[in-house]
Amino acid sequence: MSATDVNSGEQSPSKLRTFLGDWRQNIIYIGFVVIFVVFALTLNDKGFLNPNNLLNIVRQTAMIAVMAIAMTFVLSAGEIDLSVGAVAGLASVTVALAISAAGPLAGVLAGIATGLAVGVFNGWLTTRIGIPSFLTTLAMMGIAKGIAMWVSDTAAVPILHQGFAWLFGGGAVGRIPVLLFWTLVLGVIGHVALKRTGFGRRVLATGGGETAARFSGIDTRSIKFRVLVLSSLAAALAGMLYAGRLQSGRFQLGEGDELSVIAAAVLGGTSLFGGKGTVIGTIVGAMMIGLINNGLILMGLEFSQQLIARGGIIILAVALSQKR
Repeated sequence: MSATDVNSGEQSPSKLRTFLGDWRQNIIYIGFVVIFVVFALTLNDKGFLNPNNLLNIVRQTAMIAVMAIAMTFVLSAGEIDLSVGAVAGLASVTVALAISAAGPLAGVLAGIATGLAVGVFNGWLTTRIGIPSFLTTLAMMGIAKGIAMWVSDTAAVPILHQGFAWLFGGGAVGRIPVLLFWTLVLGVIGHVALKRTGFGRRVLATGGGETAARFSGIDTRSIKFRVLVLSSLAAALAGMLYAGRLQSGRFQLGEGDELSVIAAAVLGGTSLFGGKGTVIGTIVGAMMIGLINNGLILMGLEFSQQLIARGGIIILAVALSQKR
């Protein structure tokens, strides 16, 4: 056997491992295309490829994508935020109340203030008091929902200002919904911030090894505080988008979204254990969840069957993406 044959034999397993690694890393994109093609072939007669249906998928998943972009930073830093859905509902209510009292500018400021207040509280309890973010945000989930129910008296608060409703979710440029522009702009900002800035590198370093990051001079407590504030602000923005699209603030808006948000980030390639995250993958993960939901509804499955099928597909996608 020649040296060339030996070298070739030694290189083949390495090339195979590289190929498999790339395949697993890109499974979310492959899966998205496969699911889209399957639904396009099987549900074409039910209007799956109708432009209105495809745009509806964008509208239905935009808020999940907005929150999932920020969740990518939280998970990459080794933390988690379970309060995002409840904060979105609370922000929708405070925005609607502020608009009815003082106009749209006051509504926007109220939404930002809501997200900022919740984020600072979550971050302070987690980084200064030392309560794990899982428990902090789990408690905040109940607190935010309770406050939203209290201040709204459990009733929907209408938003009558058409300009606010158009800009925050209800409008469209031609046939393109404004929600798509929100998703794309925030996606670009998030991607650049995570991959091209010092802040993003510190986030990944903090999640990859907090002790090592601290010894290298990174203020890990500050990083974790900032990503939790960012997550709550994104949830508040999602609440404003919900409120604008539905022209009302309701405490139920965002209910249960935290699971879809985390699933979108993990599906996209962000690690639950920190140190790894990708905003582009997260957005594709959110769109994939919306795609699955839409396709299962068009199939005529009962809600219980949709939950089973959706859960199975997500588990399969995550399992295939794990490197062994």
